[in-house]
Amino acid sequence: MNLHCTHCGEEGLEPGFIMDSGEDSNGFARWVEGALERGIFGGAKLMRRPKWEIEAYRCRYCHHLELFADRRA
Repeated sequence: MNLHCTHCGEEGLEPGFIMDSGEDSNGFARWVEGALERGIFGGAKLMRRPKWEIEAYRCRYCHHLELFADRRA
């Protein structure tokens, strides 16, 4: 798959990922369906909500990031 940058139009985006180093994290960030809802302790409510891994690509020319939620996490 040859992606192009939506900011500058260049081709050949570099793959990477958005790191999550918080407590109980898997090391990568996820996209969660629906608006943010907070629980009684201030954390996000996540039960029974679909979660997707975030695929990230960086433009080698202008450094713009392109993010895609592609696979269920």
